[in-house]
Amino acid sequence: MADKTFHIVMYPWFAMGHLTAFVHISNKLAERGHIISFFIPTKTQSKLQHFNLHPDLITFIPVTVPAVDGLPLGAETTADVPYPLQSFLMTAMDLTQLNFEASLVKLKPHFVFFDLTHWIPPLTRRLRIKCVHLLTVSPATVGYLLSPAREFTGKQLTEADFMEPPAGFPPSSIKLHKHEARGITGFILKEYGKGISFRERFMIGSTNADAIGFKTCKEMEGPYCDYLENQFNKPVILAGPALPEPPISTLEERWAKWMEQFKSKTVIFCAFGSECVLQKEQFQELVLGFELIGLPFFAALKPPIGIETVESALPKGFQERVQGRGVVHGGWVQQQLLLGHPSVGCFVTHCGSGSLTEGMVNECQLVLVPHVGDQIINARVMGGYLKVGVEVERGEEDGLFTKDSVCKAIRSVMEVDSEVGKEVKANHAKWREFLLSEGLESSYIDGFVQKLGGLLE
Repeated sequence: MADKTFHIVMYPWFAMGHLTAFVHISNKLAERGHIISFFIPTKTQSKLQHFNLHPDLITFIPVTVPAVDGLPLGAETTADVPYPLQSFLMTAMDLTQLNFEASLVKLKPHFVFFDLTHWIPPLTRRLRIKCVHLLTVSPATVGYLLSPAREFTGKQLTEADFMEPPAGFPPSSIKLHKHEARGITGFILKEYGKGISFRERFMIGSTNADAIGFKTCKEMEGPYCDYLENQFNKPVILAGPALPEPPISTLEERWAKWMEQFKSKTVIFCAFGSECVLQKEQFQELVLGFELIGLPFFAALKPPIGIETVESALPKGFQERVQGRGVVHGGWVQQQLLLGHPSVGCFVTHCGSGSLTEGMVNECQLVLVPHVGDQIINARVMGGYLKVGVEVERGEEDGLFTKDSVCKAIRSVMEVDSEVGKEVKANHAKWREFLLSEGLESSYIDGFVQKLGGLLE
């Protein structure tokens, strides 16, 4: 099977983070000559076309998102709808099942890679196609939140259950605070798509897939991978770290000029991704924390909930006080290029997996401000298990951070004499060297392909 060319169908959840993660692995597989049929919402195709590095082997197949009561007209991805309406988008994706099945009959692929469409495993089994539950979250997240071990109690899961790890979970510093357990329980157990909870959807997908796949490496998350293999009693196959492609563009001139004013490793860069929107009070505490430190900062943030622009949400007198050393920008920025800029010394991140990887392969120190779901477990792995960053402290009950807790976390990684800073800097340097070691990603992808071949034997 080692020399065989596979035809793989990709059908990721209609969220930009999931779509881009699937495009990344599609590129890696196409590099080795494998053929990819990538199902993607019609209008979203143009947004991801430039990420397709092998258009001769990767074909985007447009999907018309069905109309569903409650789903705004024209909505295609989670970026188009507020969080409470995502369940309607999931229902719409479920309604594509018949058309998707007809496409599989025509395409006759070897594999289907999916994440949230739980109906794919029974469908592929009927068509004699293998399927892989390719997850964009980490093995630690799945193990802690979605392990079958949590089912064996025979009772309804509660907030208290999620504050402690499940039976058999590897010893670690991963635990949830009350406010986190409350939010996660609400999400995991509530309906996600018509008539099915997120947890049920996930469990059906993982339990019935031929294998579970992750974009990580054994060296970093080995114990969690072994735990899942044991829990689900099926292969857990790893595609290695999802390292970003080297940027081919240059940093926008206005930001390059602004950055050049400052000394090496002195600028704090903050970015919370495309879907994280703060309450106004938390938005203000965050930027006031940056002001308090006294160092230059560049924050790329969405306007707070219910407010149109970041400028109108800033505290009174803030812009005047930080003029010349602080920028709060509400638009899109070239995150990868900013992280690689010599002036940037600290990255304040929401702990999305893509952002964390970009942070890890650069030299800036990590300050962790997780918001929802897998970001919280990612932060515990980075801050507690790998010890490569420092998490901002929050209130146990309300989950709120303050300008002082933001300032404290950043100072702990930026100040030269800080013992915490020395430890995370040394650990970060070690893992950065590992992630960038020659041939690492390539050898993992080769192993991933070999294990796919094993599923066909």
